[in-house]
Amino acid sequence: MFLHRKELIRPVSVGKPNPVFGQYLLEQFGGATGELTAALQYWVQSFHVEDTGIRDMLQDIAIEEFSHLEMVGKLIVQHTSQKEHHKLHDVPLFAMKGIGPHFVDSQGSAWTASYLNEGGNVVRDLRANIAAEAGARQTYEALIHQCDDDGTREALVHLLTREITHAQMFMKALDSLGKLTDPMFGTIAPDDTVNVVYNMSRGDDMRGPWNTTPFEYVAEPQPAGTIDTRIGNPDDEKTPSTAVKA
Repeated sequence: MFLHRKELIRPVSVGKPNPVFGQYLLEQFGGATGELTAALQYWVQSFHVEDTGIRDMLQDIAIEEFSHLEMVGKLIVQHTSQKEHHKLHDVPLFAMKGIGPHFVDSQGSAWTASYLNEGGNVVRDLRANIAAEAGARQTYEALIHQCDDDGTREALVHLLTREITHAQMFMKALDSLGKLTDPMFGTIAPDDTVNVVYNMSRGDDMRGPWNTTPFEYVAEPQPAGTIDTRIGNPDDEKTPSTAVKA
């Protein structure tokens, strides 16, 4: 059951409406890193999780993300308000579709469910969520750098802050499963190359914690397989080859 209160989770007050900036804000409404994507991703993930605590956490954050979507929507409404209607010709997207938010990103590309990243394994999903929060935080930072309105900036800083909080929550949930730093999960055991690191890019080779103990570093990896050039295509024209071996 869902209930909606006709109040914002945080106040939104735009002092200097700017439809151009309103278009930028669409990135966090109908974009890949936006609040709609996060809300739906976390909500759907919660159905897969057997751990009741982590399920509750995912649902709490999902509903908060819907509240953030509402905040972003209200920001876009205020930046494209009727009193600024004469400025909408500067932004063809709003001039054609009307004021307020739409299910598109800042470039006018429609929102798509392909933005969602969920896969039915709690460890996999929590790791995807940390990346999602990082992407959203980066987008909010880019928006803040372009913002010259104090009220909008205050709201965006709050939204950026909540992305950090959510990432921390997901990390704590992973830690509770013993999987914060352990990359292995699932039911299939890895093969004997799990701790082998190959030096596959030559020149100014660097060593660091990513290719030293506990890893086995292979400085000059050699191929272990061959390519069978026999295709065996019965529909081929069988034209005699004119190629000459070197």
